[in-house]
Amino acid sequence: MSKHYPVEQRERAVRMVLDHLDEYRSVYAACQVIVPKVGVGAESLRRWVLQAQVDGSQRPGVTSAEQQRMKDLEREVRDLKEANEILKRAASFFARELCATRRQVYREVVRDRLCWAVAAA
Repeated sequence: MSKHYPVEQRERAVRMVLDHLDEYRSVYAACQVIVPKVGVGAESLRRWVLQAQVDGSQRPGVTSAEQQRMKDLEREVRDLKEANEILKRAASFFARELCATRRQVYREVVRDRLCWAVAAA
């Protein structure tokens, strides 16, 4: 089950870990000590801290802004593919209609020419 913590609580918890990180051997150890004080899950806090370090260029990885941009671009690609599929179907539909209309017009022209040929003979 996913809990959504207020942004202020997340930022405060991350700041507490980052402030005391030099006192512990790892981020995990620092999180284990801070978790009871802030009332969040240990793994949640650890992931928030790691993401904060990536966003602060202290650790390699994809920043939050880049993740959001990729998510937006993926949504845009999905929407464009959907629109493209709709346009393909519409073009196919109208092409069939146009073809049927042309056949009907062609039949009328042929019939009229035959009528003129029969009448002229």
